[in-house]
Amino acid sequence: MDRYQKVEKPKPESPINENEIRITSQGAIRNYINYAIALLQDKHVKEIVLKAMGQAISKTVAIAEILKKRIPRLHQDTSISSVSITDVWEPIEEGLVPVEMTRHVSMISITLSTRELNKNSV
Repeated sequence: MDRYQKVEKPKPESPINENEIRITSQGAIRNYINYAIALLQDKHVKEIVLKAMGQAISKTVAIAEILKKRIPRLHQDTSISSVSITDVWEPIEEGLVPVEMTRHVSMISITLSTRELNKNSV
C-alpha cells in the first residue's frame, strides 16, 4: 500500500442533537463525564445518548458506568450495530488502478435517562 495514497472524502454533515455526545478515542474521559453531568443536572435534559465507533466503544461503556454511579436512578438502553466504511486509495505511480477497501466497524449507542425507558428493549 506504499504505492497508494488515501483519498479523503468529505464527511456528510449530520446534525448532532443537543443531548447527543459522540465519544472519540482521543477525548478525555473526565471531559465527557463533566459535559454529560452538566447536561443532566444543569440543563435538566431528560436523556443523553453516548455514541461511539471502533476503538472508542470501551471508553463509552466506562463513561456510562461512571455516570450511573455518580447520578442515582439513571436508566440505560444500549444498542449495538455495525457500519460499512469504504476507503478509496489512488495510486501514486502510473499503471496502477484505484483500490476500494470496505471495512465493517462496530458502533454502540447508550441512552441514559432520568425517566424509565422502553421495557421491551432487549
